[in-house]
Amino acid sequence: MTSRIKRFAYIVAAAALTWSSAGLANPYEKYAGTTIVVSWPALSHFRKAETLVEEFTEETGIEVEIDALQYLKLRDRQLLEMSKAEGEYDVVSWVVMWKGEYVSKGLLTPLSQFFTSGSLVDPGYDIDDVADAYLQNGGVVGGKKGYLPGKSGALYGIPFGAETSILAYRKDIFEEHGITAPATYDELRAAMQKLHAAGVPAMTSRGKTGHQVTAGWLLHLAPLGGKVFDDQWNPVFNNAAGVKAAQVMREITQTGPTGVPSFGFGEAAAAFLGGDAAMYLDTLKIASMSRDPKQSKVDGKVGFALHPEGTRCGSETGGFAVGIPANSQNQEAAFLFIQYITSKAGDRRMVELGGDPVRMSTIEHFKRQFAEYPVILEQLPCADPDWRPLIPEWNELNIDVLGQALTQVITTDEPIQPIMDAAAEKARAIMEREGYYVWADYRK
Repeated sequence: MTSRIKRFAYIVAAAALTWSSAGLANPYEKYAGTTIVVSWPALSHFRKAETLVEEFTEETGIEVEIDALQYLKLRDRQLLEMSKAEGEYDVVSWVVMWKGEYVSKGLLTPLSQFFTSGSLVDPGYDIDDVADAYLQNGGVVGGKKGYLPGKSGALYGIPFGAETSILAYRKDIFEEHGITAPATYDELRAAMQKLHAAGVPAMTSRGKTGHQVTAGWLLHLAPLGGKVFDDQWNPVFNNAAGVKAAQVMREITQTGPTGVPSFGFGEAAAAFLGGDAAMYLDTLKIASMSRDPKQSKVDGKVGFALHPEGTRCGSETGGFAVGIPANSQNQEAAFLFIQYITSKAGDRRMVELGGDPVRMSTIEHFKRQFAEYPVILEQLPCADPDWRPLIPEWNELNIDVLGQALTQVITTDEPIQPIMDAAAEKARAIMEREGYYVWADYRK
């Protein structure tokens, strides 16, 4: 018997003794022997969570089958299963962009009904401890704009594998060239030019045509004061802030490592981890990756700083959340599973396993152990839940409109304003087609 199993066997035995002496039932007892099926991506955080899943079964008696799929195949498979009268899945993990589509099609169960049950909810769960930006971005649907918090919103998911953006930089290179970690976009752009002039590739970035280059641009749009749409769904990404963010993308391509226009997430990260770029401005996941000897040649040389500010602070919100399909046949057991893996104990355990926390108390607990955690604590209040519009049309806008325009920006020297203006017209046509202006037209 492994030490881990011994430890959890002791916990179960101690808990059983407590329940027995208090005259209370084991809250998991009713569901022991139940098998739930979980659909989530075959990504690092979730692979690390498999140990936590084993511990859940050991403690609760609830069996878990995991269907881990390649990320790009996940949505189609989930839509197929959740559209059936009785689906295979009891828990699904979605990328934040999919939540609105899933709810609009009636495919998810609101979690509020489970939080009303005294027998299901652990009094120590403390949902207020979950980072607000993560919860709003990944789990709330139906409020302002349909995907932000508000009086009409409801909770459908809990973040698990969520993220925001921070700046990672090579301390040794910065020291050699007399550069301090940039706190503003003016300082960031100046550092890029100084490194480039010295023959050092400055910053790596996603730049591949489609959603990757759009993600790269969005990282700069928020802190520079921009949005994709205003509150009336008018495209505004071609205003001064949007054009400036596109100019930053062009400068990153011109001063960064060769190949940025072909980089997806993996390639962009690999350039930094391989020592081919002095800066990385993207997901906080780069921190744990930089400590992994299987991926990184820069361990011990990396510093972390807040996402630089432009006219405001505004870092990324993204990643995954978990919830319960409406057609699940084991919803209460599914809720217990979600509660377990996102609880305070579960969140700390995920950090021990090498995953990413979603709770403020977890980050606080480990802040002396991991150099990026104090930065993340300070960054999260600036994480923008409206970093991108989480609407069903986003996939088309992201790939076919912005993803094409921004490729033109970073691969040519053509004036940026006309490129963004043309993209805004295409975006308006999509929104017109989908009925976003019906009420405005009606009131004319």
